[in-house]
Amino acid sequence: MIPRRAGSFQDRAEVRQLRSAAEGGGTTVPCQVLAGMGGVGKTQLAADHARRAWADGQVDLLVWITAATRQAVIDAYSRAAADILHTDPADPERAAQAFLAWLEPAPGRPRWLIVLDDVADPGDLRDLWPPAHPRGRTLVTTRRRDAALATHGRLVPVGLFTPAEATAHLHQALAAQGRDEPEPNLAALAEDLGHLPLALSQAAAYLIDTHITVARYRARLADRARHLADLLPEPGALPDDQATAAAVAWSLSVDRADELRPAGLARPLLQLAAMLDPNGIPDEVLTGEPALMYLTALRAFPYRDSPTAAPPKVTEEEATGALRALQRLSLIDHSPAEAHQAVRVHQIVQRAILDPFSPARRDLLTRIAANALTAAWPDTERDTGLASALRANTTALIAHAEGALYRPDAHAVLHRLGQSLGYAGQVAAAVQHLQQVTNTANHCLGPDHPDTLASRSNLALWRGEAGDTAGAADEGAALLADRLKVLGPDHPDTLTTRSFLARLRARAGDPAGAAEEGVALLEDYLRVLGRDHPHTLTTRNNLAIWLGEAGDPAGAAAALAALVEDHLRVLGPDHPNTLSTRNNLAGWRGSSGDPAGAAAEFTALLKDHLRVLGPDHPITLATRFNLSHLRGKTGDPAGAADETADLLEDRLRVLGADHPDTLDTRAVLARWQGEAGNPAKAASALAALLDDQLRVLGPHHPATLVSRSNLAFWRGASGNATGAAAELTVLLQDYLRALGPHHRATLTTRANLAHWRREAGER
Repeated sequence: MIPRRAGSFQDRAEVRQLRSAAEGGGTTVPCQVLAGMGGVGKTQLAADHARRAWADGQVDLLVWITAATRQAVIDAYSRAAADILHTDPADPERAAQAFLAWLEPAPGRPRWLIVLDDVADPGDLRDLWPPAHPRGRTLVTTRRRDAALATHGRLVPVGLFTPAEATAHLHQALAAQGRDEPEPNLAALAEDLGHLPLALSQAAAYLIDTHITVARYRARLADRARHLADLLPEPGALPDDQATAAAVAWSLSVDRADELRPAGLARPLLQLAAMLDPNGIPDEVLTGEPALMYLTALRAFPYRDSPTAAPPKVTEEEATGALRALQRLSLIDHSPAEAHQAVRVHQIVQRAILDPFSPARRDLLTRIAANALTAAWPDTERDTGLASALRANTTALIAHAEGALYRPDAHAVLHRLGQSLGYAGQVAAAVQHLQQVTNTANHCLGPDHPDTLASRSNLALWRGEAGDTAGAADEGAALLADRLKVLGPDHPDTLTTRSFLARLRARAGDPAGAAEEGVALLEDYLRVLGRDHPHTLTTRNNLAIWLGEAGDPAGAAAALAALVEDHLRVLGPDHPNTLSTRNNLAGWRGSSGDPAGAAAEFTALLKDHLRVLGPDHPITLATRFNLSHLRGKTGDPAGAADETADLLEDRLRVLGADHPDTLDTRAVLARWQGEAGNPAKAASALAALLDDQLRVLGPHHPATLVSRSNLAFWRGASGNATGAAAELTVLLQDYLRALGPHHRATLTTRANLAHWRREAGER
C-alpha cells in the first residue's frame, strides 16, 4: 500500500532528481537513498516516485515496505515471496532470501521497484539489500546519513521546502477549505516554522480546525510559554494520514542517536544546542570545557551510589563523536569545515526538545550554555566571523530564557555581547542591548548590586562612543556618586568611573581639564593598585594623550616612550596594551615634528600586528590607516589616497560597509583625493558618505558633523563658495546647540564660515 498523496504536495527539486535518475529504466542509478531529518517529506517524495513509475508502466512489480526494523523487512519480503513464489510463510527468513534471489537478473523476470521506507538503522538491511541490475530499482528513505549507505546507491539529501514551496503549501491547504489569508502572512508563518513540511501541514490543519487567523497563530507560536504540542492538531486529527505529531516526531531519532557511540552523550548535547542559534553554532561552544563538564556530570549519574568510582571525564573527541551521532540521525547538520556555524539545528526541533523541560531545568541549561559561550569568546576578537557567530548565539540564548541569566547574578555573557557589538561598530545596537541589561539588572538585582552598576558603566561607555557625549557624562557622574556611596573612593570600579569621566571631558574639548583630573587619578591608582597594575599603566597612557591634545606633543611622546618600557617589562612585547601604547607613541612623535621616527615606528608596529593579530584584525587595519595618514601629512596625498583606497577594500570585506572604521576610511580617502588635486571628487565622495553616516550614526554624531564641515570645504574648493558658506551656516547653529560657543569645533567652523563668505564676496 503506497501512502496516499498529501493534500498540498509540492513538486520539489528532489522529485525531478529522482525522475531524472530513473530515466532509461533505472539503468543509471539502480538504488537511491532519500536521506534527511524527520518531517522533511521523504516518504511523500518516495510515494510520488513509486506512484508515477507504476502509472507510467515503468515497472511490473512494486513492493512498498515500512522498513523501521529488520524483522519488518524480512516479513515483507516473506509475504511477497508467498504471493509470487508460493513459498511457505512459516519460515520468513528462508522465504525472504528466496524472494531476493528471484529478483536477480534472469530471462522473463519483471521490472521491479522496491521501496524501503523509514529505514531506522542501515545495519538492519545487512544481507537484505535488493540486487542491483538494469531491470530493478531500489528506493530507500531514512533519517540516517551513515557513510555505509552511499556504498549501496546514490544519496539524495532531502531538505526543507524553499520559501516559495512552503508558502504555496500553506496557501493550497487553506484554500482547499475556503480560507484566504494574505500571502505575506503565510510567508511569515512559513519562516516561523522553518519551512519544515511536517510542521507546515500540521499548522495548516490546526488553523482549519480552530478557525483562527494566521496572525493570531503566529502570536501564539511566538509565545514561548506555550508548548508546541498545544499549537498542533490532536493526534487523532493529523493531516494526510500522518502518524506522529511534529512535537514528538524526533524522539525516536534522539533515542537512537543516544545509543550510538559514545553512548549517552548525544541527547544532552542536543539539549544544549537547542538553547542556541539554529542557524549555526561554533564547534568550540559545544566541545569546550563547560560543555565537557556538563556532559561529564550527566555521565556521573550511574556512579552516584558508588563511594569510590568516578566517571571518566568526557573528552573533546567524545563530544565531537556525539555531534557525529546526531548528524547520522539527521537531528543536526554538522559541518566542521564551517567553523563558525558548524552545528545547525532546526528551530522546530529545538522547540520540541525544550518543551518538556521544567523551568528549573531550562534555567540550569541556560547558565551552562552561557558558560560555554563565554569560554569560547576570545579576549581579543581577531576572528570577526567567530565574534559574529557568538553574538548570534548569545542573542538566541537570551530569547530562550533571559531571566535565568540574572539568577543569581548577571551572567558575564550579557556584558560580552554588548562589548562585542560595540567593538564591531554596531554602537547603536550595543547601547540598546546594554540599556536592556541595565533595566533588567536593576529590576532583578537592585540598583546597588555590582552587576547593575557594571551594566550602567558599560552603557555610559557605549553611549559616549555612539556620539552622545553629554548623555554619557551625565550617566557617568550619576554612576560615580553611586559607586562612591556603595563601594567607596578607592574601589577599582570607582577609579574606573573617574577615568571614564576624564576621557569624556577630553572628548568634549577640554584636554587640559582631563589631564588635570588624570594627574589626581594617577596618584590614587599608584597608592591603591601600585605602579605596575594595568589600570595604572592605562591611566598613564591616557594622561600622556591628554597632554598632547592640550598642546604638548613632545611631552606626550616622552611620557609614552617611558610607558612603553614599563609595558614591555610588565606585560611583554605582544600584549595588546603594549602594542596600543607603541601606536600612540608613534602618533605623537609625528605630531611633535619627527615624521621619520613616527613612520619607522608604525612600520615596525605593523609587522608585529601582522605577526600577533593577523592581517584582518581591526588593530592591524588601524595601523595601516595610521601609516597612510602619516604619508599624506608628510606631503604625499596621492600616495596616501592609493594606500587608503586599498585599506578601504579590506575594511569593507572584514568589517562591513557600516562599521565606523569603514566610514572613517572613506572620509580620509576623500580628504587625500582632494589634497591630491581633485576637490570635486572629494566633495562627491563626502556627499555619499554623509548619507550613510546620517543613516548609520545619526545627525548629531561627531563624525557626521565633521563630514558636513569637510563637505562644505571641498565644495568651496571646487568653486562653490556660496554653497560652502550656506552649509557652514547651518552647521554652526548645530555646533552652538550641541557643544556651545567655546568648543574647538564651534570656533573652527566659525572661522571657516568667515573664510567662505569672503570667497563668495559677502561682507
